[in-house]
Amino acid sequence: MSLNPTFPQTVQPVADPERGHCARLRVAYWFAGLCMLVLFVYGFNYYFSSAVQRGLSSKHALLKPSGTVGLPLGYVGFFLFLLLYIYPLRFRWAWLGRQGSSKHWLDFHALIGVVAPLIVTFHASFKFGGLAGVAYWIMILVALSGLAGRYIYAQIPRTLNFAELTLKDGQEQGAKLAARIKNLGILSESDVEGLLHLPDLQRADRMSLSSALWTMIAFDLSFPFRMWRLRQKMLWSHRKSWSFVGFRRGHNVPLEAAISQAREQALLAKKVLFYSKSQRMLKLWHVIHRPFSYSFALIALVHVIFMLVIGFY
Repeated sequence: MSLNPTFPQTVQPVADPERGHCARLRVAYWFAGLCMLVLFVYGFNYYFSSAVQRGLSSKHALLKPSGTVGLPLGYVGFFLFLLLYIYPLRFRWAWLGRQGSSKHWLDFHALIGVVAPLIVTFHASFKFGGLAGVAYWIMILVALSGLAGRYIYAQIPRTLNFAELTLKDGQEQGAKLAARIKNLGILSESDVEGLLHLPDLQRADRMSLSSALWTMIAFDLSFPFRMWRLRQKMLWSHRKSWSFVGFRRGHNVPLEAAISQAREQALLAKKVLFYSKSQRMLKLWHVIHRPFSYSFALIALVHVIFMLVIGFY
């Protein structure tokens, strides 16, 4: 199916209610990443030297766990981990639950969950022994578990205000998207089906949780390339050329509207197909994540109190 060459070629700006939040989140990630990079470059020859060489290094007084830089990093890391527990508290404290969007809270919860372990790693100067070492590796398991939970949470279809959709609601929303795509008259059903590459419902129901999770991850990893092929196919029919530009939005408004709808429909189809699996995964994730999280908090608290009592600060 070819595109009409008379389509307008300018993109009309569309107000994005999440734009401010995304900008703040991006700035926070860049700031944290830049700080970690500066510290890593400055302390590289110290962090990866032997114990004897560290003691003789001019940076030892700064970067050791009780040093001028190392100790404040420990305080900041511990404080950030305390902030992490505000997110689950939000579901038990009605007033706190009314403050802000659940998605925004979760996004910053994930940000802190990534940054705090990095800060603690620099606080420990890349040496992990004793009780602090046990706490560190439990912390790493908690962080990895948190990333997995964030991914599983994103697999459950939600409304614009991020309330969870029922399976029926998800199916109805998918049907509406299919109707919109058809009305646009740009993409054919085969074009949209080329984005899916999903098993049928019966096969999905027979999958184990691990197989379903792997299928979703494989789908998400390959999905940008299928979107690129679709955009290239449609652009080829318009300008008879090929380029890597298809990875980004173009200036053909009708085409981009159709592709955006197709993308949304394909992602929703995946979420609807694995709806029950994702819910079971999320429940299982809570069972696994919470004990690690609370055990880390307890060991870290013991470590901090012990260091303060013996005056190692």
